[in-house]
Amino acid sequence: MTVKAMGWAHSFPVSGGVQAGRQWTRRHLAALPWTAREPETVDSVVLAVSELLTNAHLHAHSDAQLVLTWDGDCLHISVHDEDPTLPRPREADEGALSGRGVNIVRALADEWSMRCQRHGKTVTACFRPTLPLEDDDAPPTDGTGR
Repeated sequence: MTVKAMGWAHSFPVSGGVQAGRQWTRRHLAALPWTAREPETVDSVVLAVSELLTNAHLHAHSDAQLVLTWDGDCLHISVHDEDPTLPRPREADEGALSGRGVNIVRALADEWSMRCQRHGKTVTACFRPTLPLEDDDAPPTDGTGR
């Protein structure tokens, strides 16, 4: 069995990391041909990245590691931080300025998961393109990363 995938990883500091993470994500998503046909999916991915990085910085008080992986079926976004406490979906109070991040990610993603690790936790969300994929949407097989 051959596994084809491509991905990118970057660490974002607490200061200015969320905005930088959104910009970094948009730049790297442009390398995936299907994203030009699905701006709504790209916007959902960028919003989820923003929410996950914000949660990591706010609750873990640590840098956050962001990994984007396209496996030919799903774009996985994973954010790791140094706090092992798993996020809890909750209802935000009316008028509250925070408390909606996990619910936003749950609503946007096709799948999501979270797991504790030895040094923190990782939250992962999967986004599948809504339109049928075309031949050029598969990850490259020649090792060039396009």
